[in-house]
Amino acid sequence: MDILLALALPINLFSIAVLAYAIYFRRHRRADLMFAYIALNVGVFTVSAIMLTQNINLGVAFGLFGVLAIIRLRSDSISQREIGYYFIAIALGLVNGIGSSFPVAMILLNLLLLTVMFVADHALVSGGVERRVLVLDFIINEKEGLRADLEQRLDAEVLRLEVDRVDYVRDTMSVDVRYRPRPPHATYAASANNTATTVQLPAIL
Repeated sequence: MDILLALALPINLFSIAVLAYAIYFRRHRRADLMFAYIALNVGVFTVSAIMLTQNINLGVAFGLFGVLAIIRLRSDSISQREIGYYFIAIALGLVNGIGSSFPVAMILLNLLLLTVMFVADHALVSGGVERRVLVLDFIINEKEGLRADLEQRLDAEVLRLEVDRVDYVRDTMSVDVRYRPRPPHATYAASANNTATTVQLPAIL
């Protein structure tokens, strides 16, 4: 059992490095969450491995990490995507800590989890769609006018918008927007065309 755990440790470290750095950080650039994923994964792996070797009830471990996960998720504002990475980091630690006695199944589960996260969070799957909640210091009641204003501000194609709150006292409104950013070359071309139309050549006498 000790030899299998010693072999499972580098597999776990490699898997969490791929998840936290190669997949998450290179796409989303949040170093604090990358560190949190690695620390959480290594902690889960260590405690689950110790409980396994000492024949301690694993239900206690699951309950402990469930409480820690709830506390962590309530302590900071993170997106649903980052919550997904959070739980996959926990799953990798548990799989590698508890499943070290079944190395083939453990490796296959690692590959499955990493492949699912790589594909599910790829831009080709999401279509480059992003979400943002905007607070505007004006009110537009007409939806198409609001859409046109948001597209100009975000330099993007607005796919869906929903007005969450309108404050007529402060003259503000909160809007939940789903949009697809325009390619940089399209923005540059449009800017070049607009510039070209405003240039006036001197008259030739």
